[in-house]
Amino acid sequence: MIQYITLKSRERTELIDITARVEDLVAAAMVGSGTCDVFVLHTTAGVTVNEGADPAVKRDIANCLDQLVPDAHYFTHAEGNSAAHVKSTLVGTCQRLLIDRGKLLLGTWQALYFCEFDGPRERRVAVRISGD
Repeated sequence: MIQYITLKSRERTELIDITARVEDLVAAAMVGSGTCDVFVLHTTAGVTVNEGADPAVKRDIANCLDQLVPDAHYFTHAEGNSAAHVKSTLVGTCQRLLIDRGKLLLGTWQALYFCEFDGPRERRVAVRISGD
């Protein structure tokens, strides 16, 4: 069964920690061992796993992506958000996480982030939990 997380971004480029929300879905599924697929249903957003202990890391990632793919005059997409589409492609729109002993298997410092590149907007993330 696929479940959905709805969230609202507040910035043009923003990383939002969704770890706890996905962990709640995993706990409710009562799956001891398996996988958790997280998929972003948008072309100008992504999802990634990275450090969750220091908030400077998510700012650094956002700033680096903004520098790597700035809004530029050479983009031809009429909506004016081509940079967001490129960032989504670079980061990716899905993550597969392992479930062990009923919990997401993440490293000590790891967190799961929804990556907004064309905000602020309301967004949806699909989550599918499968047991072994």
